[in-house]
Amino acid sequence: MVRSVPERDAACAIAQAAAVVGDWWSLLLIRETARGHHRFDALQEELGISRKVLTERLAHLVAAEVLEKVPYQSGPVRHEYRLTDQGRGLLPVLLSMQDWADRWVFGDGSLSGTADEESEQARRTAALAGERLPRLELPGHRDGAPLDPVADAAATVLFCYPATGRPSPLPEGWGDIPGTVGCTLENRLFREAYDDFRAAGAEVRGVSTQRPDEQRVFAVEEGLPFDLLSDVDLRLAAALRLPVFRAGQALRLKRAVLVVDRDRVVRHVRFPVTDIPEAVREALGVVRALAA
Repeated sequence: MVRSVPERDAACAIAQAAAVVGDWWSLLLIRETARGHHRFDALQEELGISRKVLTERLAHLVAAEVLEKVPYQSGPVRHEYRLTDQGRGLLPVLLSMQDWADRWVFGDGSLSGTADEESEQARRTAALAGERLPRLELPGHRDGAPLDPVADAAATVLFCYPATGRPSPLPEGWGDIPGTVGCTLENRLFREAYDDFRAAGAEVRGVSTQRPDEQRVFAVEEGLPFDLLSDVDLRLAAALRLPVFRAGQALRLKRAVLVVDRDRVVRHVRFPVTDIPEAVREALGVVRALAA
Protein backbone atom coordinates (compact mmCIF):
# COMPACT_ATOMS: atom_id res chain seq x y z
CA MET A 1 0.00 0.00 0.00
CA VAL A 2 1.02 3.62 -0.51
CA ARG A 3 2.51 5.11 2.64
CA SER A 4 1.70 8.48 4.12
CA VAL A 5 4.52 10.89 4.95
CA PRO A 6 5.41 11.03 8.65
CA GLU A 7 5.12 14.45 10.24
CA ARG A 8 8.88 14.76 10.73
CA ASP A 9 9.30 14.63 6.93
CA ALA A 10 6.29 16.76 6.01
CA ALA A 11 8.51 19.53 4.60
CA CYS A 12 10.87 17.13 2.79
CA ALA A 13 10.22 17.18 -0.95
CA ILE A 14 12.01 13.85 -1.41
CA ALA A 15 9.72 12.18 1.11
CA GLN A 16 6.64 13.74 -0.48
CA ALA A 17 7.70 12.55 -3.94
CA ALA A 18 8.42 9.07 -2.60
CA ALA A 19 4.93 8.94 -1.11
CA VAL A 20 3.49 9.49 -4.58
CA VAL A 21 5.77 7.39 -6.79
CA GLY A 22 8.04 5.42 -4.47
CA ASP A 23 5.95 2.28 -4.73
CA TRP A 24 7.25 -0.40 -7.16
CA TRP A 25 3.97 -0.73 -9.03
CA SER A 26 3.41 3.02 -9.25
CA LEU A 27 6.78 3.55 -10.93
CA LEU A 28 6.13 0.75 -13.40
CA LEU A 29 2.68 2.11 -14.20
CA ILE A 30 4.25 5.46 -15.10
CA ARG A 31 6.75 3.58 -17.25
CA GLU A 32 4.02 1.67 -19.09
CA THR A 33 1.77 4.67 -19.70
CA ALA A 34 4.80 6.48 -21.15
CA ARG A 35 5.28 3.48 -23.45
CA GLY A 36 1.70 3.85 -24.75
CA HIS A 37 -0.17 1.27 -22.66
CA HIS A 38 -3.20 3.13 -21.38
CA ARG A 39 -6.00 0.65 -20.77
CA PHE A 40 -6.55 -1.46 -17.69
CA ASP A 41 -6.25 -4.84 -19.41
CA ALA A 42 -3.14 -3.79 -21.34
CA LEU A 43 -1.48 -2.57 -18.15
CA GLN A 44 -2.35 -5.77 -16.34
CA GLU A 45 -0.94 -7.88 -19.17
CA GLU A 46 2.29 -5.89 -19.39
CA LEU A 47 2.94 -5.92 -15.64
CA GLY A 48 1.47 -9.24 -14.53
CA ILE A 49 -0.20 -7.41 -11.65
CA SER A 50 -3.37 -8.46 -9.84
CA ARG A 51 -6.54 -6.57 -10.68
CA LYS A 52 -6.93 -5.51 -7.04
CA VAL A 53 -3.44 -4.02 -6.77
CA LEU A 54 -3.71 -2.42 -10.21
CA THR A 55 -7.03 -0.78 -9.28
CA GLU A 56 -5.50 0.58 -6.06
CA ARG A 57 -2.35 1.96 -7.71
CA LEU A 58 -4.26 3.57 -10.58
CA ALA A 59 -6.64 5.24 -8.15
CA HIS A 60 -3.67 6.55 -6.14
CA LEU A 61 -1.92 7.98 -9.21
CA VAL A 62 -5.14 9.60 -10.43
CA ALA A 63 -5.72 11.14 -6.99
CA ALA A 64 -2.12 12.42 -7.03
CA GLU A 65 -2.78 13.92 -10.50
CA VAL A 66 0.04 11.91 -12.05
CA LEU A 67 -2.48 10.10 -14.28
CA GLU A 68 -5.86 11.20 -15.59
CA LYS A 69 -8.81 9.05 -16.60
CA VAL A 70 -9.93 9.68 -20.17
CA PRO A 71 -13.10 7.99 -21.53
CA TYR A 72 -12.55 6.05 -24.74
CA GLN A 73 -16.03 4.50 -25.13
CA SER A 74 -19.58 4.93 -23.88
CA GLY A 75 -22.26 2.36 -23.05
CA PRO A 76 -20.69 1.24 -20.78
CA VAL A 77 -18.23 4.06 -20.15
CA ARG A 78 -14.64 2.82 -20.15
CA HIS A 79 -11.55 4.84 -19.36
CA GLU A 80 -7.90 4.78 -20.21
CA TYR A 81 -5.10 6.26 -18.13
CA ARG A 82 -2.80 8.95 -19.50
CA LEU A 83 0.06 10.93 -18.01
CA THR A 84 -0.73 14.49 -16.98
CA ASP A 85 1.83 17.28 -17.31
CA GLN A 86 2.68 16.50 -13.71
CA GLY A 87 3.17 12.84 -14.61
CA ARG A 88 5.34 13.63 -17.62
CA GLY A 89 7.53 15.63 -15.26
CA LEU A 90 8.54 12.31 -13.74
CA LEU A 91 9.99 10.91 -17.00
CA PRO A 92 13.49 12.26 -16.29
CA VAL A 93 13.32 10.46 -12.95
CA LEU A 94 12.58 7.14 -14.69
CA LEU A 95 15.34 7.68 -17.25
CA SER A 96 17.79 8.59 -14.48
CA MET A 97 16.92 5.31 -12.74
CA GLN A 98 17.40 3.44 -16.01
CA ASP A 99 20.79 5.09 -16.57
CA TRP A 100 21.84 4.29 -13.00
CA ALA A 101 20.91 0.62 -13.35
CA ASP A 102 22.52 0.26 -16.78
CA ARG A 103 25.74 1.74 -15.39
CA TRP A 104 25.90 0.30 -11.87
CA VAL A 105 23.66 -2.81 -11.78
CA PHE A 106 24.16 -4.21 -15.29
CA GLY A 107 27.50 -2.49 -15.90
CA ASP A 108 30.80 -1.97 -14.09
CA GLY A 109 30.21 1.69 -13.24
CA SER A 110 32.04 3.10 -16.25
CA LEU A 111 30.59 6.19 -17.91
CA SER A 112 29.84 5.42 -21.55
CA GLY A 113 27.88 6.83 -24.46
CA THR A 114 27.64 3.40 -26.01
CA ALA A 115 27.29 -0.21 -24.84
CA ASP A 116 28.59 -3.71 -25.40
CA GLU A 117 26.61 -5.68 -27.97
CA GLU A 118 25.86 -8.33 -25.33
CA SER A 119 24.72 -5.85 -22.69
CA GLU A 120 21.25 -5.70 -21.22
CA GLN A 121 20.62 -2.28 -22.75
CA ALA A 122 21.63 -3.58 -26.19
CA ARG A 123 19.21 -6.51 -25.85
CA ARG A 124 16.48 -4.20 -24.57
CA THR A 125 16.98 -1.83 -27.50
CA ALA A 126 17.09 -4.65 -30.06
CA ALA A 127 13.73 -5.86 -28.71
CA LEU A 128 12.15 -2.63 -29.98
CA ALA A 129 11.87 -4.24 -33.42
CA GLY A 130 8.19 -4.99 -33.91
CA GLU A 131 7.07 -2.54 -31.21
CA ARG A 132 4.78 0.38 -32.05
CA LEU A 133 5.86 3.91 -31.22
CA PRO A 134 3.06 5.65 -29.28
CA ARG A 135 1.80 8.98 -30.53
CA LEU A 136 3.73 11.90 -29.14
CA GLU A 137 5.22 15.17 -30.32
CA LEU A 138 8.65 16.74 -29.89
CA PRO A 139 9.68 20.34 -30.62
CA GLY A 140 11.41 20.72 -33.97
CA HIS A 141 14.48 22.84 -34.56
CA ARG A 142 12.97 25.20 -37.15
CA ASP A 143 10.58 27.11 -34.90
CA GLY A 144 10.09 24.89 -31.87
CA ALA A 145 6.69 23.76 -33.15
CA PRO A 146 5.73 20.22 -32.06
CA LEU A 147 6.29 17.47 -34.61
CA ASP A 148 5.43 13.79 -34.66
CA PRO A 149 8.70 11.84 -34.79
CA VAL A 150 7.04 9.60 -37.42
CA ALA A 151 6.81 11.59 -40.64
CA ASP A 152 4.14 11.29 -43.31
CA ALA A 153 6.26 8.91 -45.38
CA ALA A 154 6.54 5.20 -46.07
CA ALA A 155 9.33 5.04 -43.49
CA THR A 156 11.06 7.37 -41.05
CA VAL A 157 14.70 7.04 -40.08
CA LEU A 158 15.24 8.29 -36.52
CA PHE A 159 18.88 8.65 -35.64
CA CYS A 160 19.59 9.46 -32.01
CA TYR A 161 22.86 11.11 -31.05
CA PRO A 162 24.35 12.51 -27.81
CA ALA A 163 25.11 16.15 -28.74
CA THR A 164 26.86 18.39 -31.23
CA GLY A 165 29.56 20.83 -30.14
CA ARG A 166 27.91 23.85 -31.73
CA PRO A 167 26.65 26.26 -30.58
CA SER A 168 27.13 25.27 -26.93
CA PRO A 169 30.46 23.85 -25.80
CA LEU A 170 30.48 20.18 -24.87
CA PRO A 171 31.18 19.12 -21.27
CA GLU A 172 34.79 18.85 -20.17
CA GLY A 173 36.21 15.42 -20.99
CA TRP A 174 33.47 14.73 -23.56
CA GLY A 175 35.87 13.19 -26.05
CA ASP A 176 37.07 10.71 -23.43
CA ILE A 177 33.60 9.20 -23.02
CA PRO A 178 33.24 6.20 -25.35
CA GLY A 179 30.61 6.68 -28.05
CA THR A 180 30.29 10.47 -27.90
CA VAL A 181 32.49 11.48 -30.84
CA GLY A 182 30.92 11.58 -34.30
CA CYS A 183 27.62 13.48 -33.98
CA THR A 184 28.54 16.11 -36.57
CA LEU A 185 29.84 13.41 -38.90
CA GLU A 186 26.60 11.44 -38.52
CA ASN A 187 24.46 14.48 -39.37
CA ARG A 188 26.62 15.19 -42.41
CA LEU A 189 26.41 11.62 -43.66
CA PHE A 190 22.61 11.63 -43.40
CA ARG A 191 22.62 15.02 -45.14
CA GLU A 192 24.70 13.63 -48.01
CA ALA A 193 22.43 10.59 -48.36
CA TYR A 194 19.18 12.52 -47.85
CA ASP A 195 18.17 12.53 -51.52
CA ASP A 196 18.66 8.75 -51.64
CA PHE A 197 16.45 8.30 -48.58
CA ARG A 198 13.76 10.52 -50.10
CA ALA A 199 13.96 8.63 -53.40
CA ALA A 200 13.21 5.47 -51.41
CA GLY A 201 10.12 7.13 -49.89
CA ALA A 202 11.68 7.73 -46.47
CA GLU A 203 12.11 10.79 -44.27
CA VAL A 204 15.06 11.36 -41.94
CA ARG A 205 14.93 12.95 -38.50
CA GLY A 206 17.72 13.45 -35.98
CA VAL A 207 17.00 13.40 -32.25
CA SER A 208 19.04 14.66 -29.32
CA THR A 209 18.28 16.10 -25.88
CA GLN A 210 19.68 19.50 -26.86
CA ARG A 211 17.29 22.45 -26.92
CA PRO A 212 15.59 23.39 -30.21
CA ASP A 213 17.44 26.72 -30.37
CA GLU A 214 20.76 24.92 -30.07
CA GLN A 215 19.74 22.46 -32.75
CA ARG A 216 18.59 25.34 -34.99
CA VAL A 217 22.02 26.99 -35.01
CA PHE A 218 23.71 23.70 -35.87
CA ALA A 219 21.18 22.78 -38.57
CA VAL A 220 21.52 26.16 -40.29
CA GLU A 221 25.32 26.08 -40.17
CA GLU A 222 25.37 22.55 -41.60
CA GLY A 223 22.59 23.11 -44.14
CA LEU A 224 20.60 20.13 -42.92
CA PRO A 225 17.55 19.38 -45.10
CA PHE A 226 15.82 17.27 -42.44
CA ASP A 227 14.31 18.13 -39.06
CA LEU A 228 16.12 17.81 -35.78
CA LEU A 229 13.84 16.99 -32.87
CA SER A 230 14.51 17.93 -29.27
CA ASP A 231 13.85 15.22 -26.70
CA VAL A 232 14.82 17.59 -23.92
CA ASP A 233 11.86 16.33 -21.83
CA LEU A 234 12.78 12.68 -22.60
CA ARG A 235 9.35 11.75 -23.94
CA LEU A 236 10.71 9.68 -26.82
CA ALA A 237 13.41 8.15 -24.64
CA ALA A 238 10.80 7.08 -22.10
CA ALA A 239 8.37 5.80 -24.74
CA LEU A 240 11.02 3.46 -26.18
CA ARG A 241 13.28 3.11 -23.12
CA LEU A 242 16.13 4.35 -25.29
CA PRO A 243 19.62 4.03 -23.79
CA VAL A 244 20.86 7.23 -22.15
CA PHE A 245 23.85 8.43 -20.16
CA ARG A 246 24.50 11.45 -17.95
CA ALA A 247 27.22 13.92 -18.89
CA GLY A 248 27.50 17.62 -18.10
CA GLN A 249 24.62 17.29 -15.60
CA ALA A 250 22.23 16.31 -18.40
CA LEU A 251 20.87 13.05 -19.74
CA ARG A 252 22.00 12.38 -23.31
CA LEU A 253 20.76 9.84 -25.84
CA LYS A 254 23.22 7.15 -26.79
CA ARG A 255 23.76 6.80 -30.52
CA ALA A 256 21.11 4.58 -32.12
CA VAL A 257 19.37 4.31 -35.48
CA LEU A 258 15.75 3.20 -35.89
CA VAL A 259 13.57 2.77 -38.96
CA VAL A 260 9.83 3.18 -38.28
CA ASP A 261 7.15 2.42 -40.87
CA ARG A 262 4.00 4.41 -41.64
CA ASP A 263 2.06 2.34 -39.08
CA ARG A 264 4.54 3.45 -36.37
CA VAL A 265 6.05 -0.03 -36.11
CA VAL A 266 9.80 -0.18 -35.53
CA ARG A 267 11.19 -2.22 -38.41
CA HIS A 268 14.92 -1.87 -37.78
CA VAL A 269 17.19 -1.07 -34.83
CA ARG A 270 20.93 -0.45 -34.80
CA PHE A 271 22.48 -0.18 -31.33
CA PRO A 272 25.25 0.15 -30.45
CA VAL A 273 26.47 2.18 -33.40
CA THR A 274 30.21 1.61 -33.66
CA ASP A 275 30.55 2.32 -37.40
CA ILE A 276 28.57 5.46 -38.30
CA PRO A 277 28.98 5.29 -42.11
CA GLU A 278 27.91 1.63 -42.09
CA ALA A 279 24.87 2.46 -39.91
CA VAL A 280 23.76 5.10 -42.46
CA ARG A 281 24.23 2.67 -45.38
CA GLU A 282 22.37 -0.04 -43.49
CA ALA A 283 19.40 2.26 -42.79
CA LEU A 284 19.24 3.19 -46.47
CA GLY A 285 19.22 -0.49 -47.39
CA VAL A 286 16.36 -1.12 -44.96
CA VAL A 287 14.15 1.65 -46.35
CA ARG A 288 14.83 0.50 -49.91
CA ALA A 289 13.82 -3.02 -48.95
CA LEU A 290 10.63 -1.69 -47.34
CA ALA A 291 9.84 0.30 -50.47
CA ALA A 292 10.31 -2.80 -52.61
